[in-house]
Amino acid sequence: MPSPPKSGAIFPLDEMKARRKRAGGLYLEFLRVRSMSAGLYALHAGGVDPQTPHREDEVYFVIRGRGAITIAGRDYSVEPGETIFVARGVDHRFHSVTEPLELLVVFAPAESPTPR
Repeated sequence: MPSPPKSGAIFPLDEMKARRKRAGGLYLEFLRVRSMSAGLYALHAGGVDPQTPHREDEVYFVIRGRGAITIAGRDYSVEPGETIFVARGVDHRFHSVTEPLELLVVFAPAESPTPR
């Protein structure tokens, strides 16, 4: 888990992508303070999104890639530049990934620690 910045920080995208790749998982949390946490989430084309509903509100920003997300049973197409909001406790899952997805994810408050 990252240590919280004292007053501010810059998180270069290429560095975060390299850290996530080295860690070997789909998600890399790079910021955690009491009020929020943020990370980089990636799914390969045809990938399976294993997530379950969270106890926090969540915002995704699509950095690159194309696919779809189901939120509370409704499907939406996603592409670069779009912002997605998912309320706490709502079932959601990315699917039909046609181009590898890279997403900035922000949880508020900070995501509860759960095994990944």
